[in-house]
This record gives sequence, C-alpha cells and structure tokens, in this order.
Amino acid sequence: MNEARILAAAIAGGVLAAPLSNARAQESVPPGTEAATPAPEDNEAIVPQGEFDEATPPLPEISTDPDPMAPLDAPGATPFPPVPGPVEDAPLGDPALSEPLPPLSGFDVQPAGEEPASSDAEGESLRVRYSLVVAGMEETGLEGRFRDLSALDDAEGEAVNGAMIAARAEEDVALVVRLLRSEGYYDAVASSAIEQLPGEGDAPGRIRVTLTVAAGNRYNFGAIAIAGADTEPPGMARRFLPLVSGAPIRAVDVEAAEANILLRLPQEGYPFPQLGLRDILLDPDTRLGDYTLPLNPGPRARFAGFTTEGEKLAFDADHVGVLARFRRGELYDRRKVDDLREAMVSTRLFSTVSAEPVLTGETAEDGTQYVNILVRQQAGPARSIDASAGYSTGEGFRLEAAWEHRNLFPPEGALRLAAIAGTQEQNISVRFRRNNWGQRDRALLAQFDIGRRDFEAFQGYTARLYGLVSRESTPIWQKRWTYAYGAELLATNENRNGNAVISLSDAYFIGGLIGQIGHDRSNSLLDPTRGFRLLARVNPEASLRDGSRFYIRNLIEGSAYYPVGEQFVIAGRARLGSIFGIARDDLAPSRRLYAGGGGSVRGYGFQELGPRDLNNVPLGGRSLAEFALEGRYRFGNYGVVAFVDAGQVYEAQYPTFDSMRFGVGIGGRVYTNFGPVRLDVATPIGRRKGETLINIYVSIGQAF
Repeated sequence: MNEARILAAAIAGGVLAAPLSNARAQESVPPGTEAATPAPEDNEAIVPQGEFDEATPPLPEISTDPDPMAPLDAPGATPFPPVPGPVEDAPLGDPALSEPLPPLSGFDVQPAGEEPASSDAEGESLRVRYSLVVAGMEETGLEGRFRDLSALDDAEGEAVNGAMIAARAEEDVALVVRLLRSEGYYDAVASSAIEQLPGEGDAPGRIRVTLTVAAGNRYNFGAIAIAGADTEPPGMARRFLPLVSGAPIRAVDVEAAEANILLRLPQEGYPFPQLGLRDILLDPDTRLGDYTLPLNPGPRARFAGFTTEGEKLAFDADHVGVLARFRRGELYDRRKVDDLREAMVSTRLFSTVSAEPVLTGETAEDGTQYVNILVRQQAGPARSIDASAGYSTGEGFRLEAAWEHRNLFPPEGALRLAAIAGTQEQNISVRFRRNNWGQRDRALLAQFDIGRRDFEAFQGYTARLYGLVSRESTPIWQKRWTYAYGAELLATNENRNGNAVISLSDAYFIGGLIGQIGHDRSNSLLDPTRGFRLLARVNPEASLRDGSRFYIRNLIEGSAYYPVGEQFVIAGRARLGSIFGIARDDLAPSRRLYAGGGGSVRGYGFQELGPRDLNNVPLGGRSLAEFALEGRYRFGNYGVVAFVDAGQVYEAQYPTFDSMRFGVGIGGRVYTNFGPVRLDVATPIGRRKGETLINIYVSIGQAF
C-alpha cells in the first residue's frame, strides 16, 4: 500500500488559515503486487501533463551508434571550417576609432535606444486590460468566495504588463486548489490559459484569462476518534468535538471543533489540555476520511488558593480571594478565572493584570490536583480628576468637579472630594467608600455634604451625614437580588417662599434608617430587552422640630420588558409612593414626594406636578403614582423611542389615581459599549399656565 500526502488549506472568515497538512490519501493496490511507475521507452521524452502545447516542436531523435569502437571516418568526410591565419598589421576599417575620446562632461547619459519616460497619462493608456473567466466551480458554490480572494479579480481587470497577468494567474490557480481542498475537494486540480482576443482595426483586443477547475468528488468524514488518555467523566472530549460522520470535511469546521475542546475542557476541571497533530486518512474509493485527534487532557484540577507577583501591587492575595467567585476545593472552571480577572480590571487600580493556574503538587483525596491562581499585577495611577457639565430645561445648568484617590486606604478604600455648582444646587461633599468590603460587590460608604438647594418647591440649606452598606449589581455580575441598609442624620433650614436662612431655631433635625431591596430578572443592566425588575424602599424617620414626629416613607417600583421580534421592545414602568404617620405640612419640604422631570413624568419640569399654593408654588405630597409606556425600535447602533408618561402627587396618605397628568414624546438612542445615550423630547398634554411646552432630557442608559 502506497501513501501520498495531500495538503489541504483552511479557509476561515474569508482568509486563508493554517493548512490541514496531515490529510493523506490511501491508494488500493492488488494483494501480492507492488505499484511501480512504468519505465519510459527508448527515445521517449517524459513531459509533465500540461507543460507543452501542440505548437511545441518535438524533440530531435537521438541517433544510436551500432559500434562505438569502430574507427572514425576519413578526413574530409565531414568538412571542418578553415582555421584563420595570422592577423596582419593593417589599419582598422573605422577611422573614428583612432580619434581621441571626448571629455566625460560631453557624454549623453541617455542609453541608446531608450525612449524618454512617458507621462502618467501615456502610462495609463499602456496598461493591459483583461477579463477573468472561471469554469468548473458552479456546483461547489465557492466561486464568490474565490473571487473575494482572487489576485486577478482584485485588480479589476488591469495590469501593467502580460508578465503580471501570468503571475496573478499562477497565484489564483494555487488559491482555487487550496480553497477547494479546504472544503473537502481533495482531488481538485486547476489550470489557467491566457489568450489575446481579436481587436478592432490595428488596436489589440483585451486579454482573456480562463481558470479551468476540476473540483472532483467531495470527501466526507468517516470514523471520528480521539486518541489519548480519557477524561472524567469518560468521553467528555468527544462530546465537545462537534464533528459528525458523513458531513463534508471542511477545514473551518475542523478548526472550530478543535478550538471548542480547548475552550470546554478548562471549564470542566482540565486547565492544561494539549492537542496533538490531527490525522485524516482519505480513502479514494469510498471518498471518506477517517479523522483522529491526539489529545492529552492533562491533570484534573481543583482550586487551591491565590498568589500574587509584580513590582507594584494594588492589593494582596487575601483581597484577590474576596473578588473570586470560587473557593478552595471547587472543581477548576476557566470561566471563574476570567471573571476574577474582569473584576480586578473593573477596580481601575491596575495598569496590567492577569490570572492563570499553576500546579501546586498537592493531590486531593479523589486524585485531582490542586492549582493556585497566580495573579500578575502592576498597579496603575490611583488618583483622578473628573468633571461633568449638563443642562436640562427643568433644572438648568449643572457643573460638577471631583478629585479622587481610589486606593488611599488599601485595599480599595477611596477618598473623594467633590463640588457642584448649578443653577438650582450648590454643594460640597467628602466621601469615603470601600469597594468589595469583605465580599464581592459589597460596598461601605460614609459621606458628609453641605450645600444649598433652590428648587421651585422650596429653598434650603442642608448638612447631611450618612452611612450605607450595599450589595450592588454590576455589568460584570448582574445580580438577581440586591440590597442596601444604613442611617442618616441631617439638619436643614428650608422655606417654600424662597427666603431660607441658616438658623438653628428654625431648622429641621431629622434622623432615619435606610432600607432597600431589589429583584432583577432582566437580561441587561443598562439596556434590558426582556424580563422584569422590582424595587422596594422603606425609610423610618424622626423629625425634631416643635416636638418629635415619627413617620415612614415608602416607595415601590417595577418595570417590565417584552420583545416583539428582534428589533422592537415594549417597556413599561409603575411607581407608587406613600408617607404615613405625619401630616404633610409637618414634613420638611425636602422629605415630601414630588413628580415631574426626566426620571419621573417626562413632559413636565422637575417637581412640577401635584398640588400648589396660592402663589403657584408646588406643595409636594404624601403619595404619588407614576406610569410610563415606551416602544423602543433599534436599527444597528441607533434607535428611536415613542413614549407616554403619566403621574400625579396627592396630599392624601395613599394615591387616589385621579387628576392624572400625561406627557408624550419621542426620543433617539445611540448604543455604545457602555450603554445607550438617550435624548428625549416631550410635551405635556393639556398644558396649563406656567408649564413648558417642550422639555428635553439627555442621559446615559434607558429611561427605566
């Protein structure tokens, strides 16, 4: 049995990939015989097929000498040319040769017979025009892909000269064979022909290049096997190899299947799999190829601990363990290692960071090996200065600037100093925040701020101190359940008539608790298209002014998202609020409920809805009801939205749902990798005196 290697190039994603260089053909030979190449007869020239055409003259016959030892013929039988005699001393025929040479400066450097360089226009007119014809690829369906890669087709029918056309034709012959073999046509052959077409008059015609292709039969997978040590559970590697007997042997499918093994095994406890060189044995009689892939899965492993190294560390191995979503003894899973690295990147404390498994040499009771996760880190700049500016028709201008050190109190203890200067708000704040406080995505926050607010509903000077512990959802790890709890103390001088002054005798002193819980079943944090969300807040508070008053502020909110096809989403939101245990007029104006604005009822200004006094100043209320309905249509990275919002604020303890106000509008969306940027334009229905006709809202993320 003779075996001949056949090369198969892989085409992946429109470009040539690594060849399947170990596919080989099997030829059948009758038992007891050996295949041999027939010896050429005497005087027979061996010419490769396709090397010469009919116009090539035959080789001259080689005469044979019957007796090589016979004497030579007598002189004169074959005349020889006369031998020249001595050269006489005679003058040369050209007298100019005896003249002295002219000086170098007089030489013409233009080579003899060379024409001056042609202009660009003349050079363009001398370019060779040609057309490309491909024959024999109709049944394969690969002609379009070939033309995408073809050197001849890419030049759009122009070349500098005929030699360039011939070179491109040679490249395309090799290309089409590689392309066909990458799709399982291992017997494919191709040739090219270049001919001059008749022209008009004395002008030469175009050149036609014809590629003739014989694809041959297509080979399919025969037996598919993985050689080497088996996994636990058995046969896991074969399940991860999505190749099917009887399917065409396509290089892109083979490479994708092998890549899938290297992807899935590290997710199932094998961190160090290694693939050998694949072998595909082709049988020309059955047109089947038996595929064998050598595999060394490596040791099955479990997580052990963490080690770190680097010239400058942002935090130690103990805090790496806080970020990890796995513990010692769990079966190794590469996805959890990738998640750990993403969590470290999201801290914004590193210039470079990586995480990889390293064998410890320790063996578990079940025979698996323990691996440490080695974190290589280089701390980056921890200080930053940021600023933002914005404008809305309801709140006016707002400028915010801040300085922050994200790791002043390691690990991840940040200090932030911020200032706000705006039309309706001026504020200075100092904030301490420790991210990943003892647990992944749990934060500890303490903040003190002091400032002035000048809203339509009230004017006030407020100092506040509060602390909060929260478990938050992030784009890396969107959680179903989130929570927050804490406490706050504040002193505030507030006046609804716009003339508030700082006075301890007239100040509200308020202390309270903060409680919040959320449940998220949506499919995205910033741009949900299906699912729902629920949120509930409870804030028990006590107010010290003209005696002690205790009350509870409550808020319930829910939203739902329903896709219609692939591009359209119907989204809805409802929000209900209530304060009980105190009369409205005994509440500090800033602790009452308000509605209106971009995050509430679009079409109305900030805090514009609800009951008003005789001076048309919003009074706020003890209850509210808000509803919103959106139709979101997305096309590529852009989208349009139509919406209707409704809401009202009531003096009663519970919303009565009467006198609801409505706003309608349209919006635009630009989708980015950090979420959609939205622009909404809305107008109120049944606009009343003093209400703005058009309201504009700009922000990041959907409205809800």
